[in-house]
Amino acid sequence: MKNIIITGGAGFIGSHVVRLFVNKYPNYKIINLDKLTYAGNLANLKDIEDKPNYKFVRMDICDLDGVLKLMQDEQVDGIIHLAAESHVDRSIKDPFTFAQTNVMGTLSLLQAAKAYWNGEWEGKRFYHISTDEVYGALEMTHPDGIEPPFTTKASSGKHHLAYGEKFFTEDLKYQPHSPYSAAKASSDHFVRAFHDTFGMPTIVTNCSNNYGPYQFPEKLIPLFINNIRHRKPLPVYGKGENVRDWLYVEDHARAIDLIFHEGKIAETYNIGGFNEWKNIDIIKVVINTVDRLLGRKEGEDMDLITYVTDRAGHDMRYAIDSSKLQRELGWEPSLQFEEGIEKTVRWYLDNQEWMDNVTSGDYQKYYDDMYQGR
Repeated sequence: MKNIIITGGAGFIGSHVVRLFVNKYPNYKIINLDKLTYAGNLANLKDIEDKPNYKFVRMDICDLDGVLKLMQDEQVDGIIHLAAESHVDRSIKDPFTFAQTNVMGTLSLLQAAKAYWNGEWEGKRFYHISTDEVYGALEMTHPDGIEPPFTTKASSGKHHLAYGEKFFTEDLKYQPHSPYSAAKASSDHFVRAFHDTFGMPTIVTNCSNNYGPYQFPEKLIPLFINNIRHRKPLPVYGKGENVRDWLYVEDHARAIDLIFHEGKIAETYNIGGFNEWKNIDIIKVVINTVDRLLGRKEGEDMDLITYVTDRAGHDMRYAIDSSKLQRELGWEPSLQFEEGIEKTVRWYLDNQEWMDNVTSGDYQKYYDDMYQGR
């Protein structure tokens, strides 16, 4: 029997991790700790909310006393920490909130775990999920002057289309460029420091852009799916030439499961899809897919694309090398991007009620009323 806290379990990635653990490990007790900010929605977990090995606790990760008491009451063996403010645009407008949640919240969890486990580290694990954005940005270049994208081979031997010769690897120094990535970088350092100083069994992973069901529609793919459906403008930063590596969220959840159980203590693992796309190209794929599934002429809504002033400090390219994870633990993405985007678009089109509930904000008032006074 293991008792595991998953923070941010009502959010996008967190809900997929909670679902996987609850269904796969009936002998574990999974405690979903979530503050239910705008990005947290318990409707994401309707299908498992009555499972006997699942418990939801509404709590702020910055509440050190509350987290410590919860660990004591539930005899917690492990923490999988996903709770974070994650939208770069919001971090530019309000960096203090990002520092509070992402840095001080992580430190609160570490302090609570240190106090409760009290040096008895056997069978314990603190797993911190971070982002590829802590590494900064990569150039879009090829040593032979070949125009990207070009076919390249990662150290794992896997071929894929790339927009540059270099990739984010676990040994790169951190160079965060936004308040969001700076806050995540700081939290990563605190996690590693608690291992080095106190011996706490920690693991850190850095992942590329995720996509899939239940993502809050401030992010590119769900936002654009919804806008295309309603024929609203599709705002594209700059010329849309920024490159990101995309990973289907369920593949990320599988990686988290594997690393939590088999990853080496004090190690860092990068999780990516070997799947680089320019923003403008992925937008065109989404438009074509939505149009086709809605019975419109494919490409009919290309005229919705609207170029807007570029984001401040907008990194040009992110690309993760997941070779270490593939080599040491045998993980690799299960879906090709075309299959993943088809599943994703179908889900959002089939779940318009979920989308309407989220975009209206009604779900937040419902939870505030439900937990009033608790």
